[in-house]
Amino acid sequence: MARRLLPSLTLAVVGLVAVVAVNPASAAPERTGGAYLVDGVRTWDDRNRVAATGAAIDALEDGRADVTATPAEARAIRRLGYRITQNRAENFPKADAGYHNYAEMVAELDQAAKDHPAILRKMSIGKSYQGRDMPIVKISDNVAVDEDEPELLFNAHQHAREHLTVEMALYLVRLFTDNYGKDARITRLVNTREIWIVPDMNPDGGEYDIATGSYRSWRKNRQPTPGTGAIGTDLNRNWGYNFGCCGGSSFIPSSETYHGSKAFSATETRRLRDFVLSRRVKGVQQIKASIDFHTYSELILWPYGYTMDPTAKGLNADQQATFKALGTKMAKTNGYTPEQSSSLYITDGSIIDWLWATQGIWAYTFEMFPTSPEKGGFYPPASVIAAQTARNKEATLLLSEYADCAYRAINKQQQYCYIQ
Repeated sequence: MARRLLPSLTLAVVGLVAVVAVNPASAAPERTGGAYLVDGVRTWDDRNRVAATGAAIDALEDGRADVTATPAEARAIRRLGYRITQNRAENFPKADAGYHNYAEMVAELDQAAKDHPAILRKMSIGKSYQGRDMPIVKISDNVAVDEDEPELLFNAHQHAREHLTVEMALYLVRLFTDNYGKDARITRLVNTREIWIVPDMNPDGGEYDIATGSYRSWRKNRQPTPGTGAIGTDLNRNWGYNFGCCGGSSFIPSSETYHGSKAFSATETRRLRDFVLSRRVKGVQQIKASIDFHTYSELILWPYGYTMDPTAKGLNADQQATFKALGTKMAKTNGYTPEQSSSLYITDGSIIDWLWATQGIWAYTFEMFPTSPEKGGFYPPASVIAAQTARNKEATLLLSEYADCAYRAINKQQQYCYIQ
């Protein structure tokens, strides 16, 4: 019998149980979802009994269900009399073993914290919908001190199937730590900047995408939409500036670009939003520039995404010129195409629009390798990881250097950055 994916099987009863279960902070440790195999799930009644525990049924094959469940939900399924075992296939296809799954990513960050305690701290911005920790690392010379230095934010993996972006974030961790004290340019940046890296914005979706040992082409997070059988919100349509305004996202829960029930309805976007807001000191945002990594198309994008107009409310001619000039400078180093986000297509509720319009952060999106489905699409081979992450080294360093005054890119630093 062919494998049958069941996006509609997580019925309202599952959505309601899941939403209630994750709300209390005290329940967070039990919300860590894992992949399990449940034998004996043959009938409609069987499926509903399993679903009523709160577990998400992901697929069915020959009386066996693939489920994502917390430990408590797994115990409840076992008490119902079903044989349930941990699914150990939660990993990339063998040919792509060079990619990091969630556990391997966390292990690498833990090792980096042990290897570089003077300049790197590993923390958390909170839990994902299913209870996975969302790590953030800070890199700076006085890492335990909140210094008055320009800050940068690099985040990755809003979309689950874009696994190369996690590798990009891990590359940046290694770049700024392993080269500290060896490379004068990197040492100077670490000494004069505070660098924040969020390697995995969508751990639930990423793990689901690879849970069977083959790719599912999953994009969204794994949060059910109450009252429907649909799972997932497109995190990069869930941000709170011009949310759902302009035809750049969908109001249909089953859509790939479903924007959620309201701005920041997704657990994961709220986590990063709250972190960004925490970096306002005496009303001044300390994060000055950022890159949101995606795949694919080899583009450097800047606000706005919701309108084709190059200038709009909150984005004047000098600011637009600065975005373009700095984006073009970075593109010359990696060969990407620089353009306003809406030149690709209209998007609303995106992170870069929110970061700029509400926080004044010079926010870019990098659409990484490749340029087409024929060259790998969302799943380029692991053999390209080293080259395609290192390809963005110079652009990342360039943005870091301009974080003190982006207007230097149009030679207007005296007007905007320096006290006369």
